[in-house]
Amino acid sequence: MTDHPSFGAGLWHFASYVDRYATDGYAPEVSTLEQIARAGAVGELSYVDVPYPFSEGVTVEDVKQALAEHGLKAIGVTPEIYMRRFSKGAFTNPDPEVRAAALAALGEAADVVRALDARYLKVWPGQDGWDYPLQVNHHEQWELAVSGMRELALANPDIRIVIEYKPREPRNKMFWDSAAKTVLGIKAMGVDNVGVLLDFGHALFGGESPAAAAQLLIDHGLLWAMDVNDNLRGWDDDMVVGTVHPVELFEFFYTLKINGWEGVWQLDQFPFREDTVEAARLSVRFLKGIHRALEELDVEGLKAAQSRQDALGAQKLVQDVLFSCLRGDA
Repeated sequence: MTDHPSFGAGLWHFASYVDRYATDGYAPEVSTLEQIARAGAVGELSYVDVPYPFSEGVTVEDVKQALAEHGLKAIGVTPEIYMRRFSKGAFTNPDPEVRAAALAALGEAADVVRALDARYLKVWPGQDGWDYPLQVNHHEQWELAVSGMRELALANPDIRIVIEYKPREPRNKMFWDSAAKTVLGIKAMGVDNVGVLLDFGHALFGGESPAAAAQLLIDHGLLWAMDVNDNLRGWDDDMVVGTVHPVELFEFFYTLKINGWEGVWQLDQFPFREDTVEAARLSVRFLKGIHRALEELDVEGLKAAQSRQDALGAQKLVQDVLFSCLRGDA
């Protein structure tokens, strides 16, 4: 049996959280350096996605030193282009000065990618979109979103940039809302350094099949990164991986396997009320089980069942390996 893949997590997994009810937070605030220490304490992670700006007083050198001390590397940098000043959008903001500020913030984050020797700059423009019918001109939104990403890509040709799409939240309807629309937008940019980060949970609650979305992106050479989590399909709950949709998660990773996709299996979870380190450990435990099950799966048998559209035969083959894959694990 081969070694398991590398695992990672967004540093926000180890932060503290607020919502519109518990505005005092579910735990005391956790600094960037404390988040790195907690990620290191999991004992199973090799990479972290680093939000930027860091907490107050923390420098790039501080982050580099902390990552090294805890045996971690930065896989990506996620700039916070979704805060109050971008409440009407970053790339699609109606104010050109705000759009320029967003590009400046992204350029600064690109320098952090270089400093941390990360693999990519992750763009999640959570405020780009709209809330009400007739609120925006959809042609103008497309032009602003696509041209803004093109400008960012051309200004940073040495850096890979990934767009993380999501159907909604914080906007009622986000601009980059599906795998298909994101592919079309990237094709329209005409650049070669922009791809996609597929979040398993975003695909779920957007009504997509995560496996089908992954295949679409792979077919277009654009699946450059991925995050995994789980949800109840009505919202981006960011729950511990495998707790609700284990079979669809298996299909997702099966799709990656048969396409020879290699990359970090990364957690994007928000354990509001749970111990953040233990939540990561439980998630990695399940991901290791998924990997073992993929190794034991009768791939040719599954392909034969799929060629006949034999749903029951395919399910049996998957059940045989998936629901025994955690045996012997603590």
